Amino acid sequence: MNLALCGGTPAFDKENEELFHWPIVIDEDIEAVTTVLKSGTMSGTAITKQFEKKFAAYLQATYALGFCNGTASLLAAMWACKVGIGDEIICPSMTYWASAAPALLLGATVNFCDINRNTLCIDPLDIEHRICEKTKAIVVVHYAGHPAPMKEIMAIARKYRIRVIEDNSHAHGALYYGNYTGTLADIAAMSLMAGKGFAIGEAGIITTNDRELYERCIAFAHYERTGVVSRFNPSDDQITDPLLKKFSGIPLGAMKGRMNQTCSAMGLVQLKYFPKRIQEIQDAINYFWDCMKDTPGVKPHRIAPEQGTMGCWYYPQGLYYAEELGGTSAEEFSKAINAEGIRWCFPGGNDPLHLHPYFFESDIFRCGKPTAVAFGQRDVQQKKGSLPISEQIHDITIAIPWFKKYDKPTIQRYAEAFIKVIEHFYI
Repeated sequence: MNLALCGGTPAFDKENEELFHWPIVIDEDIEAVTTVLKSGTMSGTAITKQFEKKFAAYLQATYALGFCNGTASLLAAMWACKVGIGDEIICPSMTYWASAAPALLLGATVNFCDINRNTLCIDPLDIEHRICEKTKAIVVVHYAGHPAPMKEIMAIARKYRIRVIEDNSHAHGALYYGNYTGTLADIAAMSLMAGKGFAIGEAGIITTNDRELYERCIAFAHYERTGVVSRFNPSDDQITDPLLKKFSGIPLGAMKGRMNQTCSAMGLVQLKYFPKRIQEIQDAINYFWDCMKDTPGVKPHRIAPEQGTMGCWYYPQGLYYAEELGGTSAEEFSKAINAEGIRWCFPGGNDPLHLHPYFFESDIFRCGKPTAVAFGQRDVQQKKGSLPISEQIHDITIAIPWFKKYDKPTIQRYAEAFIKVIEHFYI
């Protein structure tokens, strides 16, 4: 069968956009949002507190605190873990910049870590040798929905008495040995923006079982919830730490982090349907991979069923092995898939962060030297070639369609299109 790239007939004349549309918005969402708009309570907290309580209950966490976006929640989580002047965090190079960049705003630096070829998550074998007396936290990213090996990571962190922060932005609803990601470390922070698996607008949230970390996140960015009473803020006595309570009324992070209540109102609705919806996503993508069983060149990026689940399966990936397909690059393979009428296939994930000049050359505070070393930090910059798996990301992974509906006949057609391309290059 000729590839469309070579003049053959494409597998799809037109894709069914409904198969990929997200988030799923129903009248109940619209009513919840417009009720907030009509009441003028966008900047309130009553609905957000309801959402936080239900979100925490869903994950089986003790506390949740809503933020205006995921980046703000990550910044607050780092500050809560006492990342500051001269400190270091350890973070995988393969992630979105917000997993690491807030550390520089706190006067710290980032010691980037490589990833595992199969999980695409931080490699525990590349963590311990990076730890020193300046290390305050390890940031863990459950990349593309794959839970990171938290048992090994937490063992290392406890050995050295350092905090672990989960960036759970990719893995809403994922399970790791029976527990939800977002509850496996000291604190978790995550984006809830429109493109994520749990999507409620431009929003973020932290979850934790640690009262001290929860209170520090409030103190950092939620001035109206620190206990101060004013004409505009009723008594909201959520801070018990005397040192933090001293500054009630002004956020210690000098920023306002609260979630817009149009988002939290939508979040309450989305939570009701989320378990059922992500189960359909899991069924759909697992079926796609089952149809591709034992094919060379492209392998599933998913956790073993006995270990956990992929949750909303954000930004699903395939592990690509060019050597099994005659040396065909991920770029060439993706173009062949695109020619079959399948838009959602392209090589790689994020660009490796350790090679971006922001982290080791930018002078944010105008100190006359890079912020990464301006406050007495070690120079931990890794040059090209130092984190080989991260640097190969555009050669070793491809994006696959992010199915939102379990339409078996159509999904099978997608798998057959992939197999068609694989067989062409394999032969």
